[in-house]
Amino acid sequence: MGSRKCFCVLLLLSALAIVCKAQPKVFDITKYGAKSDGSTDNTQALLDAWKETCATTGSSKLIVPKGTYFLGSVEMKGPCKGSVEFELQGTLKAPKEPKDHKDPNNWVTFSYLDNFSLYGGGTFDGQGEMAWGVNNCAKTKDCKILPISLRFDYITNGEIRDITSLDSKYFHVNVLGCKNVTFQHFTVTAPKVSPNTDGIHIGRSNGVTIIDSDISTGDDCISLGDGSQQVHITNVTCGPGHGISVGSLGKYKNEEPVSGIFVKNCTLVDTENGVRIKSWPAMFANTASDMHFEDILMKEVSNPVLIDQVYCPWNQCNPKMPSKVKISNVSFKNIRGTSTTALAVQLNCSSGIPCEDVELEGIDLTYKGPEGPVKSACANVKPKITGKLSPAV
Repeated sequence: MGSRKCFCVLLLLSALAIVCKAQPKVFDITKYGAKSDGSTDNTQALLDAWKETCATTGSSKLIVPKGTYFLGSVEMKGPCKGSVEFELQGTLKAPKEPKDHKDPNNWVTFSYLDNFSLYGGGTFDGQGEMAWGVNNCAKTKDCKILPISLRFDYITNGEIRDITSLDSKYFHVNVLGCKNVTFQHFTVTAPKVSPNTDGIHIGRSNGVTIIDSDISTGDDCISLGDGSQQVHITNVTCGPGHGISVGSLGKYKNEEPVSGIFVKNCTLVDTENGVRIKSWPAMFANTASDMHFEDILMKEVSNPVLIDQVYCPWNQCNPKMPSKVKISNVSFKNIRGTSTTALAVQLNCSSGIPCEDVELEGIDLTYKGPEGPVKSACANVKPKITGKLSPAV
């Protein structure tokens, strides 16, 4: 009996050791001098806490407790010695004036991290209202640079959940060079009048998932730039905003292909566009393929279904020359609801490289207004039609 008792005790001790080992070492920014008075600059305190968090072997956690913490431009950079959690319980508040950002391009950046998670129910407040009045990027190529609120650069195996981005000055979130990153219960909040405040912009990343999230902003709720591959967007509510967009593509030289885009079970409310693929005329070559939009509910949406290969805002290009972006293997299925324009389905493909393998199935969109009955228009594409469509194509 004695040996069996000893063996059980050893097992219990081993189990306790494993549990203790699994608990991350915690670093609280208030222990590094951070103050939640909304005015003290906590940039250095956060960097000091991050330095120790990142240097910890095994698992570690940086905590921002409840309260409001003023924060200047900061980059939390890896690689770290172990997995890192960032638990934001409170609110981080950016400088109001764009000129007060030491980094004119970015506010908070997480970069070169593996096994990273950001969570906690907290808020990144970009205080962007002052910047919106000086933003003229839609009208001129030589516009003033404004900071992106949150950047995730070269993150592998990341999770961002239960976090809010409020009133960014420019993009709320930019995802670049990431692999296997998930956004869940992510909230973006900004008014319709906030220009260029894309909710989540993705570029040159593989395996990005956005689920169970709400995005209200002044530009695209989600925009997929070149190199976006295997992106899954599910159960996202978008509005106000410009919809969920692939592109714009073809504006720059050496862009990477887009492929594997799946948008499903989403709701768009009072948006300027619904689900959209857009490319610049003339400009540069690229490809966009394997893109699927399914089970989408439109509520008072302009341009619910749109392929626009003559995207040329403010005449920043030559609209008379065809787009060099090849679009293929696209499906729009079970898209229903109300349009605020009579032209509810528009597939305007490149005259130089027509779209291929485009499928429409189960489209049921209605319009009530002075423009007449609901209608569709197609150019340089012969879509495959399955089932009854309204509007007819």
